[in-house]
Amino acid sequence: MPKFIVERNIPGADTLTRDDLRDISAKSNSVVDGLGVPYVWHHTYAAGDKLYCVHEAESADVIYRHAKEGGFPADLVAEIKNTFGPDTATNAA
Repeated sequence: MPKFIVERNIPGADTLTRDDLRDISAKSNSVVDGLGVPYVWHHTYAAGDKLYCVHEAESADVIYRHAKEGGFPADLVAEIKNTFGPDTATNAA
């Protein structure tokens, strides 16, 4: 299943409280459970006025459906084609 990065513009995203994060997580989990298709939410980063989420789904359309049903913005959905980091420089593929 492809992985996607989802960018959500949410003013004050980096100041969401633990309670806010719990409520958002519960809503997202509920929507995932009701989609009826394979879907995995891996994790989310809060930075400034944005959330960056990593999700796995059959297509970007399913990601947008999750966002719509959950009432979450999905300002950008892009398929992740590769991941790399510092070790990539010394580990030839």
